[in-house]
Amino acid sequence: MRKNIVAGNWKMNNSLQEGLTLAKDLQKALNGKTVNCDVIVCTPFIHLASIAPELTSIGLGAQNCADKVSGAYTGEVSAAMIASTGAKYVIIGHSERRAYYGETNAILKEKVLLALANGLTPIFCIGEVLAERESGSQNAVVEKQIRESLFDLSVADFGKIVLAYEPVWAIGTGKTATSAQAQEMHAFIRKTVEAKYGKQAAEDVSILYGGSCNAGNAAELFANPDVDGGLIGGASLSVEKFLPIVEAF
Repeated sequence: MRKNIVAGNWKMNNSLQEGLTLAKDLQKALNGKTVNCDVIVCTPFIHLASIAPELTSIGLGAQNCADKVSGAYTGEVSAAMIASTGAKYVIIGHSERRAYYGETNAILKEKVLLALANGLTPIFCIGEVLAERESGSQNAVVEKQIRESLFDLSVADFGKIVLAYEPVWAIGTGKTATSAQAQEMHAFIRKTVEAKYGKQAAEDVSILYGGSCNAGNAAELFANPDVDGGLIGGASLSVEKFLPIVEAF
């Protein structure tokens, strides 16, 4: 049975002190509340170890991991290091990592394997840019991203993955895919998974929407049968903006 999930991606924001305050305030706001989804925050690397002890009902994740086990890779952070902080999740393949840092499907495949080997749940991002949407190639682009990075996994390992669909043209632009567009792509993703791993695996995988989801549109997006939550950017930096998205389920 797939889970409903709302995950906040803080990106490169908040000092350690600011992050600690935000994490504590969010946990305090959720204490005593009954919510109908899992809540996760994905913070900068330097926050992880300090924030982990403050979270009791919120999952903790990193925003990236290295594609190597260990060694002379100055500035990189391994999946094992992330796991050692108490974090349980890691975002892999975010559109910003693909676009700004040249991360390919082959590199992301290695990151997924290392995350799984270290007991982390990958939140694996897929999605098309505006030119690909306008040319009608969005399905082919998304299918290729999934196939080349994930389809060598066993059924059991694929079952440990969370997917996040990002219409890249709707991130930070103020544009949002319509509810119908989101549902159409999420249904296509689920059918793509079913063709490879079968109906049960497709039914079980959580697929999050990650394109300018906010308090105003979350309920409509989450009402779709194949939209299982959101990967939230800017709105996750404020309890007042993030909590209504959690409560939209």
